[in-house]
Amino acid sequence: MAALFWLIGGIALIAAEILSGDFFLLMVGVGALAGAGSEWIFGNTLVSCAVFALVSIGLVTFARPWLKQRMHGELVHTNADALIGRKAVAVSVVDAQGGQVRLDGDVWSARSFDDRSPIAPGASVTVVEIAGATAVVLADSD
Repeated sequence: MAALFWLIGGIALIAAEILSGDFFLLMVGVGALAGAGSEWIFGNTLVSCAVFALVSIGLVTFARPWLKQRMHGELVHTNADALIGRKAVAVSVVDAQGGQVRLDGDVWSARSFDDRSPIAPGASVTVVEIAGATAVVLADSD
């Protein structure tokens, strides 16, 4: 009878994983299924609890990080986030109030990150932030 409780708990945890997507409940659910199997084989609740704990801890510690990296992969920056760190060229004077830069073939409105001195046209700049439709840039130190 105890094996049935382990089995139901394991299936419920694995099903709940669909809502979380973090692979933690999946690992604990597999541990509960291992506990159900050991309860069915040995009929000893203490052994089942030990198997559950060892399998769950082992999976969370070793399998979960590998699985998360494998499933989610590296973070790929898209849209405006992909422009941060890119090089651009000042088209007009860029200061704290505004200006324009050529970034990836397009002319963007821009403002200087460092408001101490304006950036001259033709100067190389690096995009440090995208604020709305404005590129916040920093002059390169060539």
